[in-house]
Amino acid sequence: MKLKNKIIIITGSRRGIGFGIAQEMAKEGAKIVISDINQKECEKACKVLEKKYNVKTLAVKCDVSNKDEVDNLIQQTIKKFKKIDILVNNAGIVKFGSVLDKTEKEWDLTLNINLRSVFFCTKAVVPHMIKQKSGKIISLASIAGFVGFDNISDYCASKGGIIAITKELALELAKYNINVNAIAPGIIETKMTQAMLKDKKQRENLLAQTPLGRVGKPADIGKAAVFLASDDSDFITGHTLVVDGGWLAH
Repeated sequence: MKLKNKIIIITGSRRGIGFGIAQEMAKEGAKIVISDINQKECEKACKVLEKKYNVKTLAVKCDVSNKDEVDNLIQQTIKKFKKIDILVNNAGIVKFGSVLDKTEKEWDLTLNINLRSVFFCTKAVVPHMIKQKSGKIISLASIAGFVGFDNISDYCASKGGIIAITKELALELAKYNINVNAIAPGIIETKMTQAMLKDKKQRENLLAQTPLGRVGKPADIGKAAVFLASDDSDFITGHTLVVDGGWLAH
């Protein structure tokens, strides 16, 4: 029970990687705040965690690109649990399309949800972590923050930004005993990757670039997140942990 009684907010966690992280953290005894854009879906996810892992939860609708909703997420968590030990900035989207065709609105939407949200959520949660003289912040980057992927220029930019801000925040917040790290997943089986993984040729191409020869699962990312959230990582900060089956080893 590495995270027993720890209060953890996970954005974008009603499904996919976010819910995978929630499940792995619940297994370790954490109290989980499920946050996403659909309140009913958040509540459903909470019920699953409560029934399966016997943990306390809170469901809060939050558009992470909206500062007022982020502030409400933090306030609701403090109101119920009195503190916040760990923040997981997981919410994100990807929209495929050439940079020649991508509109300013589409670019801004991706950057706002994927990167601006890290600024909003961190800014809102850090004062509470400073008061308690401890805290951990984990943000979801991607291997697309290290290497290029066709037709997702905005996504690559946002994930590269997360890797960069993780390093800066680690320096800035170390004096408050706050660890800041990121996780860079490879190809993980979620709704976001569903379409390309269903295409036999695309799947084969992706697996050919993954030395371990399989697509990742949300639990693979969840286990990495548990490590970064636990006492086992107390001397690690400013680091991006790559969980990609060996993709970047090429």
